[in-house]
Amino acid sequence: MTNHVIHFTGPINSSTCGQLINKCSQALKQDASEITLKIATMGGECSYGFSLYNFLLSLPIPVNTHNLGTVESMGNIIFLAGQRRTACQHSKFLFHPFHWTIHGSVDHARMSEYAMSLDFDRVLYARIVEERTQGAKERLDVSQYLTADSRIITPDEAISAGLIHAVDDLGMPADTTSWCIHS
Repeated sequence: MTNHVIHFTGPINSSTCGQLINKCSQALKQDASEITLKIATMGGECSYGFSLYNFLLSLPIPVNTHNLGTVESMGNIIFLAGQRRTACQHSKFLFHPFHWTIHGSVDHARMSEYAMSLDFDRVLYARIVEERTQGAKERLDVSQYLTADSRIITPDEAISAGLIHAVDDLGMPADTTSWCIHS
């Protein structure tokens, strides 16, 4: 049984999305029986976060996720792709309203499209949290934190909401194959 560890320590964007897909593919080619994805991210772009979530779920081996210190925004979606999810004792999860950075000029049709996409992403995000946790809908009220107030979740709160299975500092054996993804 070979566990490959991937450290994801950067924003969620086109570059890091491609790097993570590449490292997971390399792990499969090297006959990994399991991947542990250790995450420290302030989040990033919705489209890449949802893509990575779906990609990780599609892998033919178990993917476990671990919060190295902070998992924020779209990082929560990638984190929830883990079959077993853990967090360091001194870590946090942050849920907050979505925002996009828009460059250049925008007409009414494009602005309407952006608003529609933001609304869809918010609903999709909340649905994934609800599907992958036990009790998060009641204990966290994620939809409130995606539209109004931000919320930091501690590891103890994350356990009771089903975001994580255990608090564990998750040491790394010396013979582990490891890669790092960053911006």
